[in-house]
Amino acid sequence: MSKRIQKVIILGGGTAGWMSAALLRRVLPDTIDIELVESEQIGIVGVGEATIPPIQNVNTVLGLDEPEFLRATRATLKLAIRFDDWRVPGEGYFHTFGAPGRSQAFCHFHHFWNRARLAGHDSNLWDYDLNYLMCQAGRFAKLKADDPMWEVKYAYHFDAGLYGQYLRRYSEARGVVRTEGRVAEVAMHPQTGHVEALVLDDGRRVAGNFFVDCSGQRGVLIQGALGVGFDDWSHWLPCDRAMAVPSQAAEASTPYTRATAHDGGWQWRIPLQHRNGNGLVYSSRHLDDEQAAELLLANLDTPAISDPRPLRFRTGRARSQWHRNVLAVGLASGFLEPLESTSIHLIQSAVVRLLHRFPHDGIHAEAVNEYNRQSRREYEQIRDFIILHYHLNERDGDFWRDLRHMSVPERLTRKIELFRANGSLFQDDMDIFLEPSWLQVMLGQGVVPGDYHPIADGLDEAQLLEKLTSMRRLKGEPVAKMPPHDEFLKMYGALAGD
Repeated sequence: MSKRIQKVIILGGGTAGWMSAALLRRVLPDTIDIELVESEQIGIVGVGEATIPPIQNVNTVLGLDEPEFLRATRATLKLAIRFDDWRVPGEGYFHTFGAPGRSQAFCHFHHFWNRARLAGHDSNLWDYDLNYLMCQAGRFAKLKADDPMWEVKYAYHFDAGLYGQYLRRYSEARGVVRTEGRVAEVAMHPQTGHVEALVLDDGRRVAGNFFVDCSGQRGVLIQGALGVGFDDWSHWLPCDRAMAVPSQAAEASTPYTRATAHDGGWQWRIPLQHRNGNGLVYSSRHLDDEQAAELLLANLDTPAISDPRPLRFRTGRARSQWHRNVLAVGLASGFLEPLESTSIHLIQSAVVRLLHRFPHDGIHAEAVNEYNRQSRREYEQIRDFIILHYHLNERDGDFWRDLRHMSVPERLTRKIELFRANGSLFQDDMDIFLEPSWLQVMLGQGVVPGDYHPIADGLDEAQLLEKLTSMRRLKGEPVAKMPPHDEFLKMYGALAGD
């Protein structure tokens, strides 16, 4: 019998299932059939509404028209995340998709800024960041410039339910078969332990060679059938619940997500064309559900349009994302809270990683092991970046004090200590967050370098100040010519109903 993969079965819909279906169908040859099994009786989480720039790679591969995509998902554009009250109440900073100034070989721009700061010429590093200046002005434009200094990196805020429907239409139009039904039993091969078929509650049997588990936190295949186990990271990231509620759209939408720290957790606000997405991520040891709902509703920018909906989760990851002939994607593979909008990216990267090493003539242990190594590394690095926000705080309250004094992964400790010493940053293999991201969160959370790179001493003080003044002026020049964010969406043909 041939070992070649002739049919892929995806269990579960939503963003994870339909993004998997769309990418697999777009890339794999038509000789491989794809079928997605889902039940309308099983709800989807559907709160992952903010993304990071690599999602544009998905749209490019799928050949999507951006204005049509924005209309269909009621999307707005995202340049950054604004963090309010994280280090101490009353303070805030941005983590943008851009970078301050213009770096040069062997020396990032922030070393010149830090030399001036240590000499008494203090300024806001974000004033040299185009994305930040656009956020502050509430403006947006897609600049066409050869110089990367003016590159505008952006992502999207969209309605996750509409996004899943959009990808479903895309996938079905290209031959993906959707089957309605709930799984009653998982049929396993008695010798190999591979999954052979899903037996639905009406007795239908959906057979395949390769299975993608998008069944959410239940992990029907990866945990229920294969029992790979789970690495629990709640000792580092103790939030285990969320309360989500939509509210009316603001009069003017902002091109950034907002994350506001509270006692026992933090609140998100995501602006869409037709509403705001809001939620509170919190620790059940510090807030009960009633307190969380009250805190969330008391801090909305616009009136709520439904009752808060509770969600429960456990932070961590499946010990193997790929085991035998099953690949876990989305919540079935693990959960990291949405502080840095990585949930949808982890779906994307899981499927792209599979496509890079999709089995041709059977599943080989070498490919599976390498997939799992990369997946584990990616999860751990995102985990550490999220821990960074919590650990570096000076807030009061048991929740924040415990996080400030906890032991953190050794890699994270090294990165913090190195940056604090001399402003140095290093890029790890598989880390989706580049040096400018670590720079902004370190500074925003109060880690100020005590030294700088010696290349910054290549200018005398007058030249240094002129360099900074000129850079701030150059970064700000394009912003005044940009339209307001909502006006850009209208001109671009991105508003639903236009």
